Amino acid sequence: MADEEQKEVGTITLLRRLFKATNLEKFIKEDLKSVDVPTFHEYITALCAERGEVKERIINKAGIERTFGHQLFNGTRKPSREKAIQLAIGFEMDTENTQKLLRIARSNALYPKIDRDAAIIYCLEHHMTYMETQETLHVHGITLLGRKKKDE
Repeated sequence: MADEEQKEVGTITLLRRLFKATNLEKFIKEDLKSVDVPTFHEYITALCAERGEVKERIINKAGIERTFGHQLFNGTRKPSREKAIQLAIGFEMDTENTQKLLRIARSNALYPKIDRDAAIIYCLEHHMTYMETQETLHVHGITLLGRKKKDE
């Protein structure tokens, strides 16, 4: 029972414990290690199983090159923020679940004060496909997913 309670610790509770900690090593060993955060590839593989989806279909719907997509699923490649967002689109996630996927990928969350992020959030909430999202970004003169920023 105590183990289950530890795994359910929220971010705010964990942050409070960190503020009160007198020893960082002890905090990392006891508090952080008790929080069960899956690796990115474990999480997306479990999502496929949970939804009865085939990896290949998600990769295709995400607009990710096949080999690279399988490398993300088997853990030999780490996802960029872009690829995590593309997979969120492939999984047809809403914004909340996309933010969770980005946290697991150890990437920055979508931030609605940034025009590109706002457009992506809009597309997620309107259940747009990868191609529809790309078209929306293009129409608004915003850098497409998987592309470098225009000023780089």
